Amino acid sequence: MTVAGRARARLALGGRRLRASALPIVQCGLAAGLAWFVAADLVGHARPFFAPIAAVISLGVSLGSRLRRAGELVVGVSLGVLVGDLLISWIGTGVWQIALVVMLAVAAAVFTDGGTLIVAQAGASAVLVATLLPPGDTGGIDRCVDALIGGTVGVLVVAVLPSHPLGPVRRQARHALDELSAVLFGIADALRARDEQAASAALSRARASQPIVDDLRAAVRSGREVTTVAPGRRPHRAELTRFSELAERVDYAFRNTRVLARRALAALQDDEPAVDALPDAVTQLATAVRRLADEVRGGHREQARDAILELVHEAPILAEAGDLGMSEQVMVAQLRSIAIDLLQATGLTRREAVAALRAEL
Repeated sequence: MTVAGRARARLALGGRRLRASALPIVQCGLAAGLAWFVAADLVGHARPFFAPIAAVISLGVSLGSRLRRAGELVVGVSLGVLVGDLLISWIGTGVWQIALVVMLAVAAAVFTDGGTLIVAQAGASAVLVATLLPPGDTGGIDRCVDALIGGTVGVLVVAVLPSHPLGPVRRQARHALDELSAVLFGIADALRARDEQAASAALSRARASQPIVDDLRAAVRSGREVTTVAPGRRPHRAELTRFSELAERVDYAFRNTRVLARRALAALQDDEPAVDALPDAVTQLATAVRRLADEVRGGHREQARDAILELVHEAPILAEAGDLGMSEQVMVAQLRSIAIDLLQATGLTRREAVAALRAEL
């Protein structure tokens, strides 16, 4: 790709990210301005700089737990201010005083909860008290109030101007399934061409998949949080529960795929034979995952069930294990496990998925 082509691709990617984050960006801006207005004009604080900061941190542009972040923010600031005010009023300010105050504030935060945001805000607030606020100044207490105002405003903005709880979940689910499909296609190609490097690449890609699954789980948690604070979004709770189950099934499918990739690589390294039907079965399963990804995007994952069963039915090797070698048997067992994971991802229970698979074999 040329330099101009890469530049256009980066611009296009940036544009997609910007469109996807448009509403969270608006939420952050409104929350920051509203938090300043409440703290400065309604409460009467002279320089409530921490209110808009708290609002932005409690919201965040990326997915995550807003309610927990807001709580951690207030707790962290309160701990930092409490420790800082108590100590600085006794020992004054200076190099060793700052070091001592920060260590004690962070230690208190770790003892209290240990959350990353609590620890960071406790340390930062202690530094501000030790360096900017004179002993006995009431600004430290005001900053605790500002943090509470900012966190509360952030949550209220989400309630009044909520994002769609299912949009990010569907995008992340499609991304995870597309990645699973790509790994399976890579394994099939490696087995078919007896290419150790390709098998190694597929295994490396499978091992790097966990953050994708974690992002899907984070999207589900964020969606549930939106339905908690925004009453109008509560009808989506049932669908979010189904996506939570899908996330678990996708995680299991990736785990089984990693085992499949490891066994495929070992078989190629040991020059073990592989029947032609094996890579074909992996390809068919990868195609089934792709079909599931397409249906998830449209919100109709149940419609992929028949396609998965049909593809399983067209892979007779999944029912034959007696004449296969050890590595082939292991790989077939993993393919069956992945098929069960996929059927559960369409909404079946494990017992129903096993029964449906046996009926097709």
